Amino acid sequence: MRHSHFWILLEDEFGSANAGVIASSLELPGLKATAQEALSAGVDARVVWQAVCDLHDIPTERRLGKDKAPRDTDTF
Repeated sequence: MRHSHFWILLEDEFGSANAGVIASSLELPGLKATAQEALSAGVDARVVWQAVCDLHDIPTERRLGKDKAPRDTDTF
C-alpha cells in the first residue's frame, strides 16, 4: 500500500479534519508509535492502517475504503 492510499483511507474513515490529528497523536498498540512516526520509520503503510483499524474497532467491511462507482468511459 502506498502512503497516499493510507491517507485516503484515513480521511475517508475519519474526515480530513481529524485524519491528521489521529495520525500524529495516537500511539498505535503493537507499533509503539503514532501512525506518522511509524510511516516515517519505514513501517509498511498497510501494517499502519491495520493498527489504526484495530485501535478504533473499524469493521472489516470498511477497512478497504469507500465503495466508488465505476467511471463511465462512454465506450460501446
